[in-house]
Amino acid sequence: MRSGFVCELAALASCSIILSGCGTSTEADTGAKQTTPAPDRHEVPAAAAPVPTPAPAPVSPPETCLGVTDKGIWPDLDDKVQLTLPGSVTADHVSARLDDKHHVLVLSIDGVSRKVYPLGGPANLAIGERTLELRPGDRAELAKLVVADRLTTGTSGHDRDDDGIPDPLDLLIGAKKTVANADAYTPEAEGYISLPYPMGDVPRTIGVCTDVIIRAVRNAGIDIQKELHEDIRRARAAYPMVKGAGDPSIDQRRVGTLVPYFKRHWELHTARLDDPDDPLRPGDIILMDTFPSRPGPDHIGILSDRLDDQGLPLVINNWTDGTVTAEMDLLTFVPVLYRFRLPS
Repeated sequence: MRSGFVCELAALASCSIILSGCGTSTEADTGAKQTTPAPDRHEVPAAAAPVPTPAPAPVSPPETCLGVTDKGIWPDLDDKVQLTLPGSVTADHVSARLDDKHHVLVLSIDGVSRKVYPLGGPANLAIGERTLELRPGDRAELAKLVVADRLTTGTSGHDRDDDGIPDPLDLLIGAKKTVANADAYTPEAEGYISLPYPMGDVPRTIGVCTDVIIRAVRNAGIDIQKELHEDIRRARAAYPMVKGAGDPSIDQRRVGTLVPYFKRHWELHTARLDDPDDPLRPGDIILMDTFPSRPGPDHIGILSDRLDDQGLPLVINNWTDGTVTAEMDLLTFVPVLYRFRLPS
């Protein structure tokens, strides 16, 4: 469809042709040239340039390690440890606690501590009246999860080594360190090794399944070697499998001896894997039955924050001779007899 402007030009052009063909003889005889004035032109305003859409702010990549000061085992591995939050978690299940004394923020999911973040970074996040100074990757993760009415302040009621990390979470971090350390299950590790007391440990390069537990719990400031040996003295009848007064070089390295200790001092949870009222949590200690023909548990591990393709936690453990401590998919085929949680 033509515009009125184009039609107007066409009409004027036609009139100009007609007028020039109908000129007088005088004009023709004298050679006078009739100039037809050009029609008025109306300037069409140029279209406004589109306003560019601002590019979205770049999303900071996740941080590669927790970045907190951990007073536990093997500080050389602190920068190798990171924890993963469930991808489906939403803000209504999340609470957070600011610990100004230790300069950390502890995030919990459904009341269970799941991750710790250092404060004092370059990226600011306003939560109500508080502005958190975080690392960029931590800010990106927390921005969608932490809200003002679920943010509190204070220290943990269970923090044995006073590093600002609640004991169950400290245990999980210690377990992740054992994975990074990758100690080998060897014949030497299976044998009797004379240990100092307290805080005794086999060489860091080797270990069996129980050594994973001893080291992870020690990361929270709890020496199972000492705690177990003292409990045997207090309640000798609770440990019928122990000979004499006990031996702190080997008792804590035996699965069967740990069962009464956990029953007496830790929280006992259901061994079911699918109980909605008592779900599996990272850091839970599980005792398994790898030889159903024999009574009682014979293997032990710690539930990881990482899941398998069926949504079950991987198990941090040292499986058998020739393996190293790792996160393994065991819950799909190894029966669980007991599950314990460090009181929080």
